Amino acid sequence: MTSQFSKKSEAWSARFSEPVSDLVKRYTASVFFDNRMASVDIQGSLAHAEMLQAQNIISAQDYADIQRGMAQISAEIENGQFEWLLDLEDVHLNIEKRLTELVGDAGKRLHTGRSRNDQVATDIRLYMRIAIDQIVDLIAQFRLALLDLAEKHSDTILPGFTHMQVAQPITFGHHILAYVEMFGRDAERMNDCRRRVNRLPLGAAALAGTTFPIDRLRVAKTLGFDDVCHNSLDAVSDRDFAIEFCAAASLIMTHISRMSEELIIWMSPRVGFIDIADRFCTGSSIMPQKKNPDVPELARGKTGRVNGNLISLLTLMKGQPLAYNKDNQEDKEPLFDTVDTLVDTLRIFADMATGISVKPEAMRAAALQGYATATDLADYLVKKGLPFRDAHEAVALAVRTCVEKNCDLSEMSLLELQSFSSLISDDVFAVLTLEGSVAARDHVGGTAPNQVRAAISRLRQQLTK
Repeated sequence: MTSQFSKKSEAWSARFSEPVSDLVKRYTASVFFDNRMASVDIQGSLAHAEMLQAQNIISAQDYADIQRGMAQISAEIENGQFEWLLDLEDVHLNIEKRLTELVGDAGKRLHTGRSRNDQVATDIRLYMRIAIDQIVDLIAQFRLALLDLAEKHSDTILPGFTHMQVAQPITFGHHILAYVEMFGRDAERMNDCRRRVNRLPLGAAALAGTTFPIDRLRVAKTLGFDDVCHNSLDAVSDRDFAIEFCAAASLIMTHISRMSEELIIWMSPRVGFIDIADRFCTGSSIMPQKKNPDVPELARGKTGRVNGNLISLLTLMKGQPLAYNKDNQEDKEPLFDTVDTLVDTLRIFADMATGISVKPEAMRAAALQGYATATDLADYLVKKGLPFRDAHEAVALAVRTCVEKNCDLSEMSLLELQSFSSLISDDVFAVLTLEGSVAARDHVGGTAPNQVRAAISRLRQQLTK
């Protein structure tokens, strides 16, 4: 019988009468993208070996040899001296082959009681757990940077929009806090996803479990898993935890994209609400005056990439029967790309938030252009006793007159305003100021500057405790 690592080198080569073609090797291999899981593969293998020894399935000497060999392999990988071989398909067989070269039969015994099916499922979960923790931390850093920006502009007047039309005055700080809330929910989703990621598949073997007296709970405790996967078929064959992660990532990128769209619009000279630091922008190869917001534009584009990765994983799983299928090798590249894109985007956006310069005068001027205090005038009339629908009608007529005269509501005389309702008196002008409008919305979640500052304080306390 051909030995496990003969000239054919594949772990299953004894079953076949001819070698795999080079084209098929390249087509089916994953080693050149899944080798990023080397450290977690070693971590999982060591926990498995420790359990095998504790259960007297392998000897104490075998376990010591495995530990020694894995330490050397870790050093070789870290120093860039490890040789990744296409013939060995993936990260798992490459490490196992090197371990056997270093420690002999002990390396061959490591795979007792497990399959690559449960091994790879475990590695992905270990990898994702690290990635989720990093992403949650980066979201927190980004939110803190946004809080700093919001705090500087708790009183800065900005036109609030609906349908991209000026609606009501708000503060820029309040607007930025909307994104802080969005990214807070994103962090919650990631942490919730982590709970389902953090369940151990190892011990499911290929699909049915193993005949060896393994202790799955021991391995779970060693690796820091909350629980084990309770059905061996499900443990090796489903990737819903990866799909859930990509769905949460898509929502993060959607929020990033919405913010990017606003930054791009605000930076346009036609709007001129903000400027973005030069280090996040580029120029034009032909137009020397240009300063292009490349980072927000590219993030907006990368959102489609992350959304596409989610669709790839959903499509990957939709037609698979139980249990494991080779299709599942295709789960890693979209997953890894999503992690990389999200990590890079959050890191650069946290930095970019510190490089946003606000132009309050332009924001204020824009807020004065769209009759943003019309709702305040309607509320004023309601408080004087006029039914809201009648108040709405009266103010609409006043706005129409302002449009015809090219003036703001606050620029009309008291006599002119009283022509729309006799309930109007000289106290109306305090209502029609931008500052009066935002200050009047003085409740939890409102845009009043003191409410904005209170929200910032609450959020900062949550993020720094």
